Amino acid sequence: MKYYLVLVFSLLTLSVSAQELKVGDTVPDIVMKDVNGQEIKLSSLRGKVVLIDFWAAWCKPCRMENRNLVKVYEEYKDKEFKDGDGFTIFSVSLDNKEVPWKKAIANDSLVWEYHVSDLQGWDNAAAQLYQVRSIPQSYLIDGSGQIISINPRGGALERSLKKVLKKSSSFWGW
Repeated sequence: MKYYLVLVFSLLTLSVSAQELKVGDTVPDIVMKDVNGQEIKLSSLRGKVVLIDFWAAWCKPCRMENRNLVKVYEEYKDKEFKDGDGFTIFSVSLDNKEVPWKKAIANDSLVWEYHVSDLQGWDNAAAQLYQVRSIPQSYLIDGSGQIISINPRGGALERSLKKVLKKSSSFWGW
């Protein structure tokens, strides 16, 4: 009986942890070191709209998408949202070499401050937690950590951000 309960509990745990994230879910926390070796928690960004971006320096589609991310970041970083004050990007690198990772950040002008990696490539702990199977992969989350959109790229990211912008009221009420 004891072994049966352990088996059932193990299977339940596996099925819960194997669920894919979907819009409306609260994301699991990511705790990882940044380019300076300082530990950063995704949860420390609560209160902001955040794009969790899984990428790598060796990934050509990621590097191409970085151009769009820079543009969107510059445009929305100081905006007010319905459930978040400001926008930032939490970049999780699936690189396994530090020098190319840091060089790509500089070369692509990724000016936001949240760049993390455990330099384990596809075995990256966050990528495992989020079940990343291809990159680029991203999750747009609101200020409470709930997923607004999955894999918004190009114009879709900007449209997703516009949907959650706080509407400013004009003098005339229009």
